Amino acid sequence: MIFTEKETSVLKDLQTQEKVCMEHYNLCASVAKDSGLRDLFSRIARDEQEHFQSITKLINGEMPSFDRVVNMADDYQPNVAYNTSSNQADMKHDELLCSDSIGNEKLVSTDYNTSLFKFGNGEVRKLLNHIQTEEQQHAEMIYKYKKANGMAQ
Repeated sequence: MIFTEKETSVLKDLQTQEKVCMEHYNLCASVAKDSGLRDLFSRIARDEQEHFQSITKLINGEMPSFDRVVNMADDYQPNVAYNTSSNQADMKHDELLCSDSIGNEKLVSTDYNTSLFKFGNGEVRKLLNHIQTEEQQHAEMIYKYKKANGMAQ
């Protein structure tokens, strides 16, 4: 698979973005107060690593395989970790991590939506759309966590 200079540039930008996302979620997992949230952030970090690896394969001229039908957000059921008697400082801390992460996912999803139209290859567009969908599902899972823990309005 050969890409134009513009397509290669877009892929390198997406690759950098995925690396930052991996680092973001690994950091969030290391500082989250609730173990369930740590687990969620670690899971998302692994997904971001898979995205990074997929983009790296594309840059190297290889089309990665991917599952087009999985909706991980449908199966995610967060545990309730916080209530009115919980440590409110810990809850606020984790709420901030969640809100920041949802904002990041919105930006990343938008970048994929814009970037996929820069490719002529339909399979590459499908892969980028698949990654975009997973980014949206990450935001949905984090929102489910917030809602279950009284952090969402």
